Amino acid sequence: MDEMSAVLYSEGEPNVGVSPLFAVPWMDELIGFVIALLVTAFMTPLVKRLAFRIGAVDRPDARKVHQRVMPRLGGLAMYIGFTAALLLMWPGHPSAYVLLLGGGIILLVGMLDDKFQLHPVTKLCGQFIAALVPIIYGLKVNLLNLPFDHDNVLLGWLSIPVTLVWVIGVTNAVNLIDGLDGLAAGVAAIATTSMMVMAVIMNNWPVVFLCSLLLGSIIGFLFYNFHPARIFMGDSGSLFLGYSLAVLSLLGFKQVTFVSLVIPILILAVPISDTFFAIIRRILQKRPVMQPDKNHLHHRLLEMGLTHRQTVLCIYGIAAFFGSLAVLLSQATALEAIILVIIISIAAEIGVEKIGLVSKRYQPVLKLMRRVQYRLRLSTGSNTKKS
Repeated sequence: MDEMSAVLYSEGEPNVGVSPLFAVPWMDELIGFVIALLVTAFMTPLVKRLAFRIGAVDRPDARKVHQRVMPRLGGLAMYIGFTAALLLMWPGHPSAYVLLLGGGIILLVGMLDDKFQLHPVTKLCGQFIAALVPIIYGLKVNLLNLPFDHDNVLLGWLSIPVTLVWVIGVTNAVNLIDGLDGLAAGVAAIATTSMMVMAVIMNNWPVVFLCSLLLGSIIGFLFYNFHPARIFMGDSGSLFLGYSLAVLSLLGFKQVTFVSLVIPILILAVPISDTFFAIIRRILQKRPVMQPDKNHLHHRLLEMGLTHRQTVLCIYGIAAFFGSLAVLLSQATALEAIILVIIISIAAEIGVEKIGLVSKRYQPVLKLMRRVQYRLRLSTGSNTKKS
């Protein structure tokens, strides 16, 4: 770990679950959570007025679910709430600089997109600049440890592109699931909670503290964003949440063993998998990868007959399930983790095929299961006749 990386973990950390003022366990986290929540809840109506005034609104179209013009810019309220709590509770720490500077850049990109509908390449350039911030501060994926091999592999210069891909990928993954009232915010809140639990298990209290602030800002915004929403988070919100989760996962799971590599992927399984299958779907359909469509997870669940609220709650349940699996996996051995990941992957693939997330014809595993079942029936029938 280089000097700046060491500083990110060692200087100015909150006490281990104890406030220096009150000497009460979890008081720092609780106070920070409440500040972030209240500031965000106070700022959201003001941001709503600002969005209408400057024309940062989301208009209905054939691909969208809502039926009326909605204000965007919700990310600005969350960023203000998070920033206020962070500066009041933990000023001057390098981790604060990474989240405030990088988060500020990604927020600006999102706000510009909320107002002007930026070209995808322009947005990607802004995300690239924001993703460089943690790298400049020395926060990178440095090590790789494959299962059953106790030797650490230093990534060297590869740590930079790996970190860039992770930050930009997670940022966009959260952005792509922002399709229903309260969906992206709720999934992000569940992921943040899962990450906070993991940080407690790993005794990483700076991450616990930062997660509590982010969680407070998300819940403060959810008061206005859950169905029926009064304001959308817009790209300013989804990009800020995705970026924050990516950076927090780097702080929490910096040295990548097999288990610690899988844990943040499981915590963020809903946005990551939805993005992955969207890319596969568009490639198979020979469409541009960046072209939006109406076949994301929430679209498919709505098409299956679920209501707006039922769809959101169903996806919340899926996110909570994967978050719980991540916690379980953290306590497993490498062999147990591999077996569990294989089982989860097969189950997830079956779910994807059942829902039709890639396409209604894409069913390789289901077709294989049907063939096996058919042959078993034939085998059982022939044995019965012989007897």
